[in-house]
Amino acid sequence: MPWEPLLERGEGEQLVARSSERAQSALVEPMPERLHPELREALAKKGFDGLYAHQADALASAYEGHTIVATGTASGKSLAFNLPVLDTLAHDRSARALYLYPTKALAQDQARALHSLKLRYLRPAIYDGDTPQEERRAIRRRTNLVLTNPDMLHVGVLPNHSPWGDFLANLAWIVVDEAHVYRGVFGSHVANVLRRLRRLALAYGTEPRFVLASATIANPTELAERLTGCDVALVDRDGAPRARRQIAMWNPPLIDERTGTRASPLAEAADLVADLVEKEVRTICFLRSRRGVELILKFARLRLEERGRADLAELIAPYRAGYTPAQRREIESRLVNGDLLAVISTDALELGIDVGELDAAICVTFPGTVASLRQMWGRAGRRGTGLALYVAGADALDQFFCRHPEEFLDRPVESAILDPESEEIFLAHLVAAAYELPLSPSDEEFLGPRWQPAAQRLVKLGLLRERGGRYLPRGDDFPARRIALRSASPDSVAVVESEGGEMIGSVETARAHSAVHPGAIYLHMGRSYEVAHLDLHARHALVRPFTGDWYTQPKKETDTQIERVEMTREVGNFPLSFGTVSVTEQVTAFQRKRVSDHEVLDLVALDMPEERFATQALWYELSDMALSDDFPLDVLQGSLHAAEHAQIAVLPLIAMCDRWDIGGLSTAFHAQTGRATVFIYDGHPGGVGITRLGFHRFEDLVRDALRLIGECPCSAGCPSCVQSPKCGNLNEPLNKNGALELLTRLHTS
Repeated sequence: MPWEPLLERGEGEQLVARSSERAQSALVEPMPERLHPELREALAKKGFDGLYAHQADALASAYEGHTIVATGTASGKSLAFNLPVLDTLAHDRSARALYLYPTKALAQDQARALHSLKLRYLRPAIYDGDTPQEERRAIRRRTNLVLTNPDMLHVGVLPNHSPWGDFLANLAWIVVDEAHVYRGVFGSHVANVLRRLRRLALAYGTEPRFVLASATIANPTELAERLTGCDVALVDRDGAPRARRQIAMWNPPLIDERTGTRASPLAEAADLVADLVEKEVRTICFLRSRRGVELILKFARLRLEERGRADLAELIAPYRAGYTPAQRREIESRLVNGDLLAVISTDALELGIDVGELDAAICVTFPGTVASLRQMWGRAGRRGTGLALYVAGADALDQFFCRHPEEFLDRPVESAILDPESEEIFLAHLVAAAYELPLSPSDEEFLGPRWQPAAQRLVKLGLLRERGGRYLPRGDDFPARRIALRSASPDSVAVVESEGGEMIGSVETARAHSAVHPGAIYLHMGRSYEVAHLDLHARHALVRPFTGDWYTQPKKETDTQIERVEMTREVGNFPLSFGTVSVTEQVTAFQRKRVSDHEVLDLVALDMPEERFATQALWYELSDMALSDDFPLDVLQGSLHAAEHAQIAVLPLIAMCDRWDIGGLSTAFHAQTGRATVFIYDGHPGGVGITRLGFHRFEDLVRDALRLIGECPCSAGCPSCVQSPKCGNLNEPLNKNGALELLTRLHTS
């Protein structure tokens, strides 16, 4: 293969491991006779003379009840959910269908595919924030398949349901594509939006059926049922063909053994992209950071220009948020048509947009979940042997995987976590539901058994009023507008560019102190801004363009108060608990660090108010044996802190979350427990179930943290084991050896 010399070059230090996935032949079944003749004819013209096994299974299952299809990338899940919908629309010309996508780009991609079928009875249309006002009425009146996103459904359709009455009265199908995206805070919100949709549909006389499509995850049925509130059948017999794929793990070389510093993964990735492009290997390179996307692009182009191949440098394009829809469509089109040799992308292209035939997929640093990694790798080698390459960063998880390549390559995908009854989220949606239709006892079917006590609490808060057992909203407010689906907090701080007065973004109020304090460097759409002023009362932060070579990290003081204990158990001799805690945080200063080598430039004091939020947490207490000669107070605090960091670092191995979704506190003495205690909590107000799973799998959490620290070759702790980029105490104090001892006692007790 053309990339063999590249891989051979890395043998010895950079090439950690190689593996391969075998090719798989298609499992094909005949086209079902029951499909409408016009649909069968259209499929035949597109070259479909049969169905993959999972497509046939999905069709049969969807006719019986709610269904989720969970198969690999590029396995034809779109046809799996299109078949029952298009067949129904062919037989019943009054029927309607609603397709939900997490991004506008995915909806547009599917709309193009539906139009290409040229079915005379099919009238699809996109209805989102970009849809012109003058077209919306016609879409509501005549379209029989509407493609939208949860945000538009939440704020544009459900609160304004009267004009949608005919559509809702005939709603037969709800399709939820890329269901694995709906996890954490976003998924918890969307689960409530779907319950509100079911509730309104029944008010108009219909009970639509769900078909969901998901990448491979550990708990697809549980995810689907938590999202919809319905019993859902699983289809996972993947019958799609798959080409052979070579897999390689690449670790940037160690440049300072004492500090554990490695070469930049961005520079390594740029070299790899340049090498592949030079061999005309069509490549996609993924990185979560928008700034990193631009840097890899810049470095790769420079490498090619230095080699005298400026012509190839022009065949690499970036793809990220911040570009106009027209710019993104142009890049997608150039990819599909083969006009580009490489694209450097954020996870915006991880999802199911058709980008044509690619030969290689590079993932730079661990993307947070094995499921995401496999989605990214699945972009390459769809029709011929492909290369899937992982370039590790200095982060603890990346280096953990480099020390255990066999576990990384064989690791099962994670569980998707969400909690529709997360308190702050649930209460907000109850008010929105009451605005759409007064709440009544029959709503338990959709809103669950906790809705009535929650509604009574909202009455006391002055947000609802009760009349004869029904709950109605107070005032003429529009509650859905106060709920941001991709945030746990109903309120946000607007980020405003000071020179032009343009709002360029927003930050949850609960995170504003850390993200947009005065002097903070704020990143948005690949650009850097310095925060000049934060006004929490007016809820805006004024920023100005920034070109300096440093970034900022806040220093925080954190305290936790146990509010409610829900579960307890013993881990050996150590009490382990799960429940609700109140977290108090205060940003007291921030560090300025140089981008190139992360050296601390200075520490700037801040005078910021305290912020408090309630969330879910697990905590464990260390008995008096911890306060022995082995653990004087200063050693104990550093040991607890390092152990906390390690456990937070490995929690994403259990749940589909990012370490930025998790917070922690370790203290040598906690006033309520009376002991040394380590808290790990959901970083979003109300919590979404991350630490609940950590409580149930705590032994795995301890084992993985112990391995993470114990196998790191550094002497005193480094970014690959116990140091954290999000530490509010700026990684002080940390005691690696003490953490090893504490975790060993937890593990063996």
